[in-house]
Amino acid sequence: MKKPKLSFAQIWNMSFGFLGIQFGWGLQMANMSAIYQYLGADPSQLAILWLAAPVTGLLVQPIVGYLSDRTWNRLGRRRPYFLTGAIFASLALIAMPNSPTLWMAAGLLWILDASVNVSMEPFRAFVADKLPESQHKVGYTTQSILIGFGAVVSSALPWIFTNLFGMTLASGPDAGIPLAVKISFYVGAGVFMAAVLWTIFTTDEYPPEDMEAFLKHKEETKGFLNGLKEVKHGILTMPKTMQQLAVVQFFTWLALFCMWIYFGVGIAGKIFGGIPGDAAYGEGIAWGGLMFSVYNGVAFAVAFGLLALVSKVSAKNIHTSCLLIGGLGLISVMFITDPVYLIASMIAVGIAWASILAMPYAILAGSLPSDKMGFYMGIFNFFIVIPQIVVALFLGSLIVQVSGGNELSPVFVGGVSLVIAALAMRFVDEPEGLEENLEEL
Repeated sequence: MKKPKLSFAQIWNMSFGFLGIQFGWGLQMANMSAIYQYLGADPSQLAILWLAAPVTGLLVQPIVGYLSDRTWNRLGRRRPYFLTGAIFASLALIAMPNSPTLWMAAGLLWILDASVNVSMEPFRAFVADKLPESQHKVGYTTQSILIGFGAVVSSALPWIFTNLFGMTLASGPDAGIPLAVKISFYVGAGVFMAAVLWTIFTTDEYPPEDMEAFLKHKEETKGFLNGLKEVKHGILTMPKTMQQLAVVQFFTWLALFCMWIYFGVGIAGKIFGGIPGDAAYGEGIAWGGLMFSVYNGVAFAVAFGLLALVSKVSAKNIHTSCLLIGGLGLISVMFITDPVYLIASMIAVGIAWASILAMPYAILAGSLPSDKMGFYMGIFNFFIVIPQIVVALFLGSLIVQVSGGNELSPVFVGGVSLVIAALAMRFVDEPEGLEENLEEL
């Protein structure tokens, strides 16, 4: 089927749901550790309470991808999953800040993460479904713009409501989650649902060209055991460059997960001198969210510069440098006493984040067989979620315990981990023709 070119307005409409998805992720990353502590969690418990994010990503995304490839009904192929995920994610966002107990908040995080993954995974395939190859670049770039904007705004919402609308972030002893955090989650639920509905109502889908062949293929490729065999074979036959990048990804995402879990609560306690429930702690959490907006905003701006730079400097050298800069930024957090200086640290992290979102995939794409691109990209996701599971199960709590309860110590370890990732990057074989691959991301 020859796909017609779409106007920018049509591409914007089909990508708009990603704005809502990013609101779900952004609110979670900036506020969940604080919510857990408001409900009585000990710092050593935070990592295990975050286990939902990597586990649901590991399980849900490949399953939803498999199912959506084989779905066709009145809503189409991908849109049923957009809608289902948005409904459950929005309900979880509304319920989350009203959790009366720690166990309920933890359970709602599992629902939220699973639901966000149900909506998000089909959006990756939506570009290839709807756009001709010549428009893939603008399609993914539009998604990136909406992801960046959503991350900046959602992370900063508690700070915005506190500083611009006068809401309080002090909840008092045993008073639960502050109003500014609750309102932020309600806004996030509304944006998530509205953005996904916008895409659903403004964008249709192309049906299978040969419905009989589609149904036949669906029947021939079903089977859990066949899927497991394919995954096993793919892992055992990974291209060499992919194996090398797997090491880089492991240490990179270990660092990021340490930051996401511990940065906000760490600066609230160690820099702002607060404890869960008092004004200083609330101010620290809001400032931490604002800092997450800083690094996402920097990444959004830097990404365009990296696209231009790759024609002159190898992606391998760019990624090495960016990871090193980000690592030093995270390490510096441990030694900062004035919260204003955290802006510089987060600028460094933003530079690394811009590269993390593009360079590994650009390098990987040039080393994979074209007929198995999607499959190997799915396998590559394992090296994003496995380090997060490691942090959640034991590493995060171990670091906090060894450091005497200092929640900033995992952030420091994360910085060291990014430096290790930069060193591992020097051993990656960079394929030829990378400039063309990067332009297609």
